[in-house]
Amino acid sequence: QVRLVDSGGGLVQAGDSLRLTCAASGFTFSWYAMAWFRQAPGKEREFVAAISWNGGSTYYADSVKGRFTISRDHAKNTVYLQMNSLKPEDTAVYYCAARSNAKATMSRNEYDHWGQGTQVTVSS
Repeated sequence: QVRLVDSGGGLVQAGDSLRLTCAASGFTFSWYAMAWFRQAPGKEREFVAAISWNGGSTYYADSVKGRFTISRDHAKNTVYLQMNSLKPEDTAVYYCAARSNAKATMSRNEYDHWGQGTQVTVSS
């Protein structure tokens, strides 16, 4: 069955970097667009970044543009989120998502499968 396993979160200080990893299995990874979303306590899950099936198109939320980079490795069936210059407002649970379509979108309702989430906490 489809499985997405998120990892790489942790507790860091403002200005530090983290790399999140999403290991995918159970589906044809190269056919799917992938994305990262996040959810802070008391808030709705929000879009962070997305990447098309071949990595040719990427999209970012304005709040992370220039600091975060999404990428994918088809040989490893893995999606990454490199997060630099982290801020306290980046604190959230981060979720990987897969869309059964080659084209990425920023709408969480268009993603079919979700990881379990990984906690990122940024202290000031």
